[in-house]
Amino acid sequence: MADLAGKRIILGLTGGVACYKSAELLRRMQDEGATVDVVMTHAATRFITPVTLQALSGRPVWQDAFDARVSNSMAHISLSRGADAILIVPASTDFLAKLAHGLADDLLSTLCVARGAIPLLAAPAMNHEMWTHPATQRNAAQLRADGVTLIGPAEGFQACGETGSGRMMEPDQILRALTASFQPKLLAGKRVLITAGPTSETIDPVRVITNRSSGRMGYAIARAATEAGAEVTLVSGPTALPCPDRVRRIDVISAAEMHAAVMTHVTGQDLFIAVAAVADWGIANPSPIKLKKSDDAQPPHLDFVQNPDILAEVAALSGAPWCVGFAAETDHLHEHAQAKRHHKHIPVIVGNLAQHVMDAEDTELVIFDDAGAHPLPLQPKTQAARDLIAWIAAHLPG
Repeated sequence: MADLAGKRIILGLTGGVACYKSAELLRRMQDEGATVDVVMTHAATRFITPVTLQALSGRPVWQDAFDARVSNSMAHISLSRGADAILIVPASTDFLAKLAHGLADDLLSTLCVARGAIPLLAAPAMNHEMWTHPATQRNAAQLRADGVTLIGPAEGFQACGETGSGRMMEPDQILRALTASFQPKLLAGKRVLITAGPTSETIDPVRVITNRSSGRMGYAIARAATEAGAEVTLVSGPTALPCPDRVRRIDVISAAEMHAAVMTHVTGQDLFIAVAAVADWGIANPSPIKLKKSDDAQPPHLDFVQNPDILAEVAALSGAPWCVGFAAETDHLHEHAQAKRHHKHIPVIVGNLAQHVMDAEDTELVIFDDAGAHPLPLQPKTQAARDLIAWIAAHLPG
């Protein structure tokens, strides 16, 4: 199912060159199933035309607080009622000030004040000096205190030719933040440590032993836990995946490095989810130089050493976080997963058949605990991660 299916979003545009990115965001929201009503300030129309946004949305664009198309001339009431969220992209310095002080002198600012309990999100976009100005920072702090979600801004090159904070977040980042706002905050106030991806064990400077883990499931779980309100630390082996928004990522390569990172950050965590495919063995005698093929074509001799069992070691700690393991099996999933859970002394393990999900976008998870097996349907990994987090939240002690 699309993330925004059945949602009606009011997309507000204020004056700023970043308005051009709002057109892409609008299309992305529609791709996720949303119905989008566009409201523009007069300044916004100087940067992008209402015709463009009407063509993209397939719906009238609103600008006038006294629009005659509304029988009672109360467009700010008619538009805000029934909306699921109001999203201001871009949000200018002036508009943030209006919101912070409750000013309502045009359609967009008026419907924001009249929105009631509808969530309000805003993506600031302005010159870095304007963003860091004390007045803007006071306004931003007040908006957060009032329950407004500010998305960004980011650091980077700006249209004015300068570089610094104040650059608007990209459409895909804004879309993820909007999607996250609709997820129940089942882990609010919780600290979660997650491992993801493969580990890579060195043979020589150019060769390694690794596995086929893409890291997608672990990254999806990190995203879902953050959407659920948790403070997430992700210890990741080598992957090409972007770090989920608002997640602290610690990059490691080998199993030994992953073990060290986990043991460094496990204190104070409420939940540990070990998704990473950690190599069972490392190379005891890695070569400092590239190994050459010998004339007799004999392979090099490698001495293996057993890597630490990160999950079992965390579970054995005094005051350990609640532990959830993962088991990727190729046969007898139920027997192997439950045996692994008992061996590591953990309350929950999540299993799947590796040959069905390697490098795939979908997965079919089975949750194992003392009560037995709890299968989840075959579905995209993003949704599977959300369902898993919801299950964990329902069973997490305390």
